[in-house]
Amino acid sequence: MAPPSSPRTRLSELDALRGIGALCVLIFHYSTRFHELFPQAKHVPFSFPGGNYRVLLFFCISGFAIFFTLDRIRTVPDFVVNRFARLYPAYLVAMLLTLSIEYLAQATQLLIGPVAILANFTMLQSFVFLPEVDGAYWTLAVEIAFYFCMISIWKWFGLRRLEPVLAAWLALRWLFHVWPDMPERVVMLFVLRYTPFFVIGMLAYRIWAGQRTWRQQAPYAALALLSVAMMETWDVTVVAVVLLLAFAAMIAGRLRFLAVRPLVWMGGISYSFYLIHQHVGFVVMLRMAEAGYSPWIGFATAFLVALLLGTAINRLVERPAGEAILGWWRRRSASAPMPDVAAGRA
Repeated sequence: MAPPSSPRTRLSELDALRGIGALCVLIFHYSTRFHELFPQAKHVPFSFPGGNYRVLLFFCISGFAIFFTLDRIRTVPDFVVNRFARLYPAYLVAMLLTLSIEYLAQATQLLIGPVAILANFTMLQSFVFLPEVDGAYWTLAVEIAFYFCMISIWKWFGLRRLEPVLAAWLALRWLFHVWPDMPERVVMLFVLRYTPFFVIGMLAYRIWAGQRTWRQQAPYAALALLSVAMMETWDVTVVAVVLLLAFAAMIAGRLRFLAVRPLVWMGGISYSFYLIHQHVGFVVMLRMAEAGYSPWIGFATAFLVALLLGTAINRLVERPAGEAILGWWRRRSASAPMPDVAAGRA
């Protein structure tokens, strides 16, 4: 199926995939991770396998969705403000709410020290190797590093000839493979552990947007899959292949059956939901277990609390604060004086 000549600005299927990813995260944390951290507490009698797989889906989605931002910006500050507006307000509120609930519940196993808490206000705690307020926040460091890489590519190389740059990025990952003692901050900054999954999303977007064909993208997709196959376990390789096929199916219009209202809605609140669900859910399940309730009731109650709080943060903070920041930035940019061309040529 040929890619559309003028891409839509919103893909319901992409939101549905986000929703599926968010649900997989919650099930993994509330089953497997909860039991790992609190083996003494009653827990649901199942373990959700492949805990890290759902994160790889999110990274592919980020690789695809980053172009919706890059296609709209004019300057590096535009990008920084856009990403700040998208990430920080919801993060700040979710972090403070999580801390408050942990302290009120005296959940000492989940608490971190004051220096680490202060570092968490910057969202950069992982880069100085300090713990997160909520364990789920580790992926934010990966996303921020990915943004750094993408705005650097946009600024210095441009997007018209993106694929050779992606091949070079994958080659840098091979260097990490043969040099396992590469400084950790370099590995983190260039997201070398997860590069192929971001690349899969970016290659798929270029096809969906009508900028490339599958024939043109096939060598780069093969390089991404080879990078995974040579450096990861077989099951992660299978996941990479499945994700590539899923994005191919989405481009071909074969995932429209996923775009049902509950999943699309879940995808719409997925960021706020992700930020608030883990430690708050753990506290709820611990308190329900102490009160003698069935772990199934604790699981369902924690899910409901996370859903309500995630929805509230999305509606009351993430959306309005993001729109307010972007509106302020547009007004500021529009009122900024134009540069003096003559002076610039002097």
